[in-house]
Amino acid sequence: MFKNKSYIGISFIILLFGIYAIPKIIDRIQGNTIVKSERLDKNTTSGITAENLVDVGKAPSFNLINQNQKKISNDFYKGKVYVLEFFFTTCPTICPKMNLSMLQIEKTFFGNPNFGIVSVSIDPDTDTPEVLNEHAKLLGVKSSNWNLLTGEKAAIFDLANKGFNLYAAENQKVNGGFEHSGLFALIDKNGHIRCRKDEFGNPILYYDGLDKKGVKDIQEDIKLLLNE
Repeated sequence: MFKNKSYIGISFIILLFGIYAIPKIIDRIQGNTIVKSERLDKNTTSGITAENLVDVGKAPSFNLINQNQKKISNDFYKGKVYVLEFFFTTCPTICPKMNLSMLQIEKTFFGNPNFGIVSVSIDPDTDTPEVLNEHAKLLGVKSSNWNLLTGEKAAIFDLANKGFNLYAAENQKVNGGFEHSGLFALIDKNGHIRCRKDEFGNPILYYDGLDKKGVKDIQEDIKLLLNE
């Protein structure tokens, strides 16, 4: 007798579960959300929005010559999100890694007319437009919005050190004769430098172009700014 009552009780619980759960499962299947959950959704996003990105201030102006011997200023990038770096073609140390990172970024956003890249040479005596053109071909640059720039050395060093506050210097004691930062600047459609905050809530200012996480972070934030 007791056993029969237990079976009846268990059957009743199963029936109630079916009445409650089955319609929800059907709804999730029809909505193609069967594999989603709050926990999974939280793990697939950084939780950062465009509004969370720090506005560091207006990016400094520049007016230089690109690999196709055309004058390029910051006006070329009005309405575009772009990444800017300082480099030189004969760099034997960090530039090859920076090149690979920038190529990865180009590939991610290739074909988007609202995205661009700026690579400014800190060795303009060597890096003429012709040299930059060959270097672009060597790298496999495809985007028409990726400009490799050269110009007067004093103006370029001022742009790096005083404008962006990204270290660049000529130093014959180091391998390659120049030293510079491996950081990337991120500029939004309004010409302002933008960045995320670190774990302590401080603006990072620039993204590490030598680090996988830095490259991943800047790509995430480019997407946010493109949708802004």
